[in-house]
Amino acid sequence: MKAVIFDMDGVIIDSEPFWQRAEFEIFSSLGVVLEEEFTNLTKTMTTVEVTKFWYEKFPWQNKTLEEVEEMVITRVMELIEQVGGEIKGIESFIKKLKSNGFKIGLATNSPYKIIPVVLKKAGIAQYFDIIFSAEFVELGKPDPAIYLMTSKKLGINPENCIVIEDSYSGMLAAKKAGMKVVAFTNGNQDLNLSLADYKMDCFLEHQLTIFS
Repeated sequence: MKAVIFDMDGVIIDSEPFWQRAEFEIFSSLGVVLEEEFTNLTKTMTTVEVTKFWYEKFPWQNKTLEEVEEMVITRVMELIEQVGGEIKGIESFIKKLKSNGFKIGLATNSPYKIIPVVLKKAGIAQYFDIIFSAEFVELGKPDPAIYLMTSKKLGINPENCIVIEDSYSGMLAAKKAGMKVVAFTNGNQDLNLSLADYKMDCFLEHQLTIFS
């Protein structure tokens, strides 16, 4: 393995509560009724897909899809800056990988503008060779395009990349791209591990043996 590619939400930062709160605040203000049955479906969608999903169920007036999407993104960024939420041990773990000669990439379904906010908050921006968002490809995860583009930008063949993911859809994207997958559970006992080559529960130094 020559490169390690990190997912962002749930791997670098525990951002799911921020997304849930921002989406509830913004969409509810527009008359959307966020039923749990549907919010479970939207967890793995891009912000473009989520906004379109709710608009089709509860069409609102006076604001474009782009404006509403931007409102959600801005609120998430505010919450990250106010609260933080970076995953424990992430800085020392990435620093160690970098010192061991790995190229470091990031591939996320989240909008590109959120990435610098997260990396700055976690104190790890300087360790990444490439950051990439699904907004620059036609389809987000579970489509493999985001991982294929990240490996291309890193200059590393997909088979020499190992991906750290916390969701089944993300793992599926990485496997479709021909990469090895580390399932990062962070204590989640319900994570589907069927696609994982390895499992990590937390970012402790002994877990680095996976990458040796």
